[in-house]
Amino acid sequence: MPAMTRVRVRRAVPGDAEEVLRLRQVMIDSMARSSPATDWHADALPVLRAKLAEPDGPFAAFVVDRPGLPARGGPWARGGLSAQGGLSALVAGTIEYRIGGTHDPHGTDGYVFSVATDPDARRRGHARACMEALLEWFRERGAHRIRLTATAQAEPLYASLGFARRPDPLLELRL
Repeated sequence: MPAMTRVRVRRAVPGDAEEVLRLRQVMIDSMARSSPATDWHADALPVLRAKLAEPDGPFAAFVVDRPGLPARGGPWARGGLSAQGGLSALVAGTIEYRIGGTHDPHGTDGYVFSVATDPDARRRGHARACMEALLEWFRERGAHRIRLTATAQAEPLYASLGFARRPDPLLELRL
């Protein structure tokens, strides 16, 4: 396993949007029964850029720049400097309001999604560092319950951060 070094995490900005989508696709491609289609990226890109431009909004993404590349704003987001891209890891999440309850009268829930690390950058603490930054962002906004879904491969990371499996059934409807 490669030596762990201090990982520098930063909040993603609108100029990272293409790389954020690329890393989201890395995550999607690693999931069972996923679609390799990327035609949705063109429609998602302007929405994502707008969300990344809202520093006080309910959405945040934290990223790690690919080592050896200059921080932020390089041409790699358009296919320039690296075959993998300018970012090596991504974690994104949202804050949502739910009617309060016993454990959280304010009803502030955090949701984690799009946790992705490029395959050649894994096992270096990038996802953990991004998760820790997102968890701090949730804390600062008063979230008391954080939810996510995890692959079996990623579950040990989340367990080490304090996440526990819940027996609650999840149902989904696509409209």
